Amino acid sequence: MARERRRPGRPRIPTPAFAAGVLLVTAVVIGLDLVTGTAVRLFPLLIFLPAIVSGLGTVRQTAAASAWVLLVVAGTTYFLGAELDDNLIAAGFTALFGVLSVVGCRYRVRREEEVDRLRSSASALQRLIVRPLPLRTADVEVDGLYQPATEDTLVGGDMYEVAATRDGMRVLIADVQGKGLPAIGTALVVLGSFREAAYREATLAGVVDALEKSVVRQNTFATQTGERERFVTALVLDIGRDTEVEAINCGHLAPYVIRDGDAGQVPLGDPAVPLGLAALAAEPRAVARFAFPPGATLLLCTDGVTEARDSGGTFYPLGRRLRAWAADPPARLAQAVGADLREFTGGTPRDDVAILTLRRTARVAARGTAPAGE
Repeated sequence: MARERRRPGRPRIPTPAFAAGVLLVTAVVIGLDLVTGTAVRLFPLLIFLPAIVSGLGTVRQTAAASAWVLLVVAGTTYFLGAELDDNLIAAGFTALFGVLSVVGCRYRVRREEEVDRLRSSASALQRLIVRPLPLRTADVEVDGLYQPATEDTLVGGDMYEVAATRDGMRVLIADVQGKGLPAIGTALVVLGSFREAAYREATLAGVVDALEKSVVRQNTFATQTGERERFVTALVLDIGRDTEVEAINCGHLAPYVIRDGDAGQVPLGDPAVPLGLAALAAEPRAVARFAFPPGATLLLCTDGVTEARDSGGTFYPLGRRLRAWAADPPARLAQAVGADLREFTGGTPRDDVAILTLRRTARVAARGTAPAGE
């Protein structure tokens, strides 16, 4: 999902365009100087050309522009019959500006390469947090959209994961309290725990219990290092090969089912406490069940969608908007919601956004058959 980045060191100005631009600017300045014949000469302005190239091109292009301008200035002053001292002063200032431009360009290129390396590391981190989609199994097609509030970070506190186990598909979508690196650290802990527990635990309650313990351990470590404790809202699903889905809602948004041109939020009842707060609850988290028939689409999202507001402070009406895309495939549905959300808010949403879409295939495989890719 990460966008393709520019390769470090790749010139921004193609060589033909660079050469044509330098010659054109030189011809225009010298031509104006000769035509106007004013007492104040214009050709010394060429000393700023290498500085312009240094902000757009490579070090070699900047050095070439500096050498070219030095030759032009020296040749022009000689042609105009300037005194030797004036010629040397003009050449000296031109050479000095050229050297400074090359040094500035070299610094700029090094900074860009460093930023590219940091972006590459962030992209690798994003691939650990966000599963590449789409994903298809024998029973379900999965797609989605992931958009951190700060686009340059590439990662945020929202997360999702899909595990195609031997008995069906287990799905997690969650939102860590807070932002920044501590929230990302908690997200990685929860994801790691889910990726193991989804295959190991026989029941959905066992998976959620493993997630709860991982958050508690992370909070214990956080308090020892001076960080504050965090809780995690999460929705965990177990999609078997029949038409019924098991769900445990840990303080998260209930999913939406889209079918036959209509969309509605699944009535899961009152949500349980978020992950990390089970010790405060009087009863264990309950398992809810709802129908997910063939041909239906299930949409899961974080509160970055439903709590987004327009300029007037109105919340984004997700349930009402979903009906317009009820017939779209999962990939187009997630992208349509994301584009509509950006238009509704007038730009990038202020909170992280994670959307996951799952569609039942027309055929529900017989129980006991391993999903594709297992």
